[in-house]
Amino acid sequence: MRNTAWGKTRKAMPVWGGEHLLVSLLVLYVAATTLWPLARLFASAFQPGEDGTPLGLMLATLSSRSTLRALCGTLQTALLSVVVSTLIGVALAFAVSLLKLRTRAALTFLILMPLIVPSQTMALAWIELFGAQSPILKPLGLAAAPGSTNPLYSVGGIALVMGIEHMPLVFIAVRAALRALPSDLIEAARILGIPPRRIGTGIVLPIVMPSVLAGSLIAFTAAIGNFGVPALLGIPGRISVLTTLIYQRLNGFGPAAAGQVATLALVLTAMAAIAIVMRNVVATRLAVPLPAGAPFVARRSAPVIEILIWILVLILSLVPLAALTMTAFLPAIGVAFGPDTISLDQFHAVLDNQTVRRAFANSLLLALITAAISMLVAVPLAFVSRRRQNPVLRLLDIIIEAPWVVPGTVVALGMILAFLKPLPLVGISIYGTMMILVIAYLARFLPLVLRPVAAAAQSADPSLDEVARVTGAGLLRRILAIFLPGVLPAAAAGAILVVMTALNELTLSALLWSSGNETIGVMIFALQYEGNSTAAAAVAVLSTLLVLILAAIATAAAHRLPRGTLPWVD
Repeated sequence: MRNTAWGKTRKAMPVWGGEHLLVSLLVLYVAATTLWPLARLFASAFQPGEDGTPLGLMLATLSSRSTLRALCGTLQTALLSVVVSTLIGVALAFAVSLLKLRTRAALTFLILMPLIVPSQTMALAWIELFGAQSPILKPLGLAAAPGSTNPLYSVGGIALVMGIEHMPLVFIAVRAALRALPSDLIEAARILGIPPRRIGTGIVLPIVMPSVLAGSLIAFTAAIGNFGVPALLGIPGRISVLTTLIYQRLNGFGPAAAGQVATLALVLTAMAAIAIVMRNVVATRLAVPLPAGAPFVARRSAPVIEILIWILVLILSLVPLAALTMTAFLPAIGVAFGPDTISLDQFHAVLDNQTVRRAFANSLLLALITAAISMLVAVPLAFVSRRRQNPVLRLLDIIIEAPWVVPGTVVALGMILAFLKPLPLVGISIYGTMMILVIAYLARFLPLVLRPVAAAAQSADPSLDEVARVTGAGLLRRILAIFLPGVLPAAAAGAILVVMTALNELTLSALLWSSGNETIGVMIFALQYEGNSTAAAAVAVLSTLLVLILAAIATAAAHRLPRGTLPWVD
């Protein structure tokens, strides 16, 4: 009787072949979109020199004056920007987390605004704010002298704008640590009569210092891979960094310079890898273990400090965008902003421009395709990863994270080298087509969907899937009927984040776009580079409105999403 029951159970249970096939398909997908392009890139950097010397090409590139100049520029601007990010991010995180603020939600969203608005748009906004014809500073008599160089076209200007742009990364890391702070610790210090300032500097700050260092290292990684800010501020100011040097080498020498730019990309990757390793060391070795208890809840009101925070946040987030918007309403640069000069001519001009309309359509199509396919991949990947932990899946997870962690320039170069030649078997080259952009976006943005889906999968009840498996439900049915409903809100939130990020992407597109396949980011950069600042401002304003609309939609659905999915929602 027992054997009969066991036999029935074995017969009812499906074999693991379905999951093995699914894992194999996922491995092939990641290998085609991520592993092969990155491997091809790094292989190109290790080519011998023209005289056959091993690693000759790499040594020649690394020892060249232009490379050393760009490396120094990268380190200088990145390190200075980290100082800006850390000082502002830590101060705002302490104020928002440790004080009772009536407008905490609105402040948090505005603090994270530089992270939501595209890099090239923020750079363009700051250019318009500090320019000689600034519609905000000129009436106040604070603008640069007419005909003078914009003060942001400098190392300090690049560091300032990048520091403000990456400040939310430090803010998020420190705020998360402060949220985990037990209230008993603060209450004990208060009972002992320790002044609030000393509690903050002598107790709280040392506890969250590992998170401060981790956030700073994340900001450094983002800074060395930033292309939009150095391109719009550094190229006019003749300040070279590695990302812009790669862009200029490819534009000047084309694919023939593949070995040289691959070496430059390898340097960027090594710098990012060192920062990531240091961050992991900080997180694992220096983290302060805290006793379990109720999280700290702010009780002290500070209306004056809240007003000061609002002033700072408005200056950092909205004033530059206001200058950008005012510029977009002007008929031309140099015209004073006023009731008689405001017009919608620039908006009409860019909307009537076929290339701009095509760029918006291309960006929206790319973003939607990337979000949809990323959802289709992330859900089954999270399913098998939750059920069956093995070395293959762990390695797959590391490979998937790589394109998001390394600078986007590195990913774009990998795509060029991997898909420049015709594909095997079919004999078709996708270089210069929309397809190469799709593959690059898929590799770059998959983690944005996978992270929230994997987090939601960890909280799912595994017994439901086990019961379905025992009763004979097939793999597809278990994923669609049991697993998908629980993770669908997280997957949808991840897809919205992908669309918001990909809609104005520039780093990948700047190296991969071709005629007919322009994107919004490329159009903003091209218009500004050509000197048509008002048209560039109009396109940037329209694209920012699209991003803010998507952010509003995601915020409206925040109550159905796992906590932490949207960084600006508590």
